[in-house]
Amino acid sequence: MTDAVELHRLLNDWEVCSTLVDVPYPYPQAKAETWVAFTAQALAERREYHLAITGREHGAEMLIGAVGLRLDPKDRSASLGYWVGRRFWGHGVATEAAGRLCRWALANLDIDRVTATAATANGASLAVLRRIGMKHTGEAIRHFRARNRDLKVLVFEATREDISADPATALIPAGPKPLVLVAACALIDRDGRILLARRPEGKKMAGLWEFPGGKFDPGETPEAALIRELREELGIDVASNCLAPFTFASHAYDSFHLLMPLFLCRRWKGSPESREGQQLAWVRPENLADYPMPAADRPLVPLLRDFL
Repeated sequence: MTDAVELHRLLNDWEVCSTLVDVPYPYPQAKAETWVAFTAQALAERREYHLAITGREHGAEMLIGAVGLRLDPKDRSASLGYWVGRRFWGHGVATEAAGRLCRWALANLDIDRVTATAATANGASLAVLRRIGMKHTGEAIRHFRARNRDLKVLVFEATREDISADPATALIPAGPKPLVLVAACALIDRDGRILLARRPEGKKMAGLWEFPGGKFDPGETPEAALIRELREELGIDVASNCLAPFTFASHAYDSFHLLMPLFLCRRWKGSPESREGQQLAWVRPENLADYPMPAADRPLVPLLRDFL
């Protein structure tokens, strides 16, 4: 609540309010306090995520703006909104904050896409959305409260494939697609459940669930690669004679072709635990389809379910 005074000072600015759909002008101090209280409640209930954008000046933290997501569980989507105080325009703040929140949300929330809109005349905001990887998908009309008029907006959308884990190193395909070899394992416990791992933020396809495993190192066999990956990712030791070849996946992604043998394993030493920031879940075979997976993993689900 102590942010309300500074929030009001930054937001009660025509140049800022006029770019936002739901914000009136003048922007009352009481509304700032009400909004801060609402954001805390919505965050606690995990239905909306409105966060402060802060920076440091002369060693002290300061409010710069705000960024938020409104969830639509039925549509498995979230709508993005943000604003930055006029003093801080032109420093890449909105791009950094909006991109960061989108990457976090797609990696940690039960959503598949993020949507956003910006007025056709708001070139700065349109540039932000394009820079973080969002794609223009259409047009709409929105009523802007500060202007008290309807304006045309461009509609944007992004999936986890659109928003790169690291925009500075986004992969641009060139020439034939490389073949990527990955080994994966369905660890099966005594109750017949299978262990899934959720790809953490910072990795491509973050937020999707997959079978533990990883890429081959040069000269490795599939079994050796899997033994190494399971030790690094989960802290467990597996013997090669406990890995039973089951099936394989062959899938063409936009920038590479994946070939992934899948092994079954019922015996290992140690208790699987997250070593790389990934979430883990023991899932019954009949419930595997409830977990969003990369395209290469999905065809393996009915085979496992029928086998087990």
